[in-house]
Amino acid sequence: MRLVVPVSGSDPKTRLASVLSPDERRDFTEAMLADVVDAVTAAGHEPEIISTAPVDCAVPVTVDDRGLDPLVNDLLASTVTSGEGELAVVMADLPLVTPKSIERLLAPDADVVLAPGLGGGTNAFVCRHPEFRVDYHGASIRDHRRIARDVGANVTEVDSRRLATDIDEPADLAEVLLHSDGAAADWLTDAGFSLSLTDGRVTVSRE
Repeated sequence: MRLVVPVSGSDPKTRLASVLSPDERRDFTEAMLADVVDAVTAAGHEPEIISTAPVDCAVPVTVDDRGLDPLVNDLLASTVTSGEGELAVVMADLPLVTPKSIERLLAPDADVVLAPGLGGGTNAFVCRHPEFRVDYHGASIRDHRRIARDVGANVTEVDSRRLATDIDEPADLAEVLLHSDGAAADWLTDAGFSLSLTDGRVTVSRE
């Protein structure tokens, strides 16, 4: 199985701009990517990293500045439609991911396996159907269910908090400190972030 991790390396995580500088957002993105690479590798697979700009990573990186939809749809065409094999795509901003959650994603024998994100996105998927294509705009999990149905693919969804938790907003940083002990959590701690209780909710503060 071909397993690809797409990365936005040019101007990553703009919604974190209120708490992180551009250089910090880039460094934090690389830390999250390291967590995903470690989990995929520990699960026994070799991740293929494709980034819109060069990034620091423990495995080789291919630079491709196309948007996510054309990139992934080209990968689907060259891998699944061509009969070359199966394709898995795992996003790079999932620092809670573990080898076990990667194994859960890859285990079902379905045409399309979807891992929904908490905000309505699609944080990972596996495709074995030659006609399935992606559309990541808006609430993409709904679109991907519809697309799979329209091409006659059978679909399984993986209900995993670790795959569902992508880091986009400042409030999401608390999830990293609460539930991860990887590179992203270490980076946040070194940058002065810590957990804070505000109005009965756990948030983060920075020294």
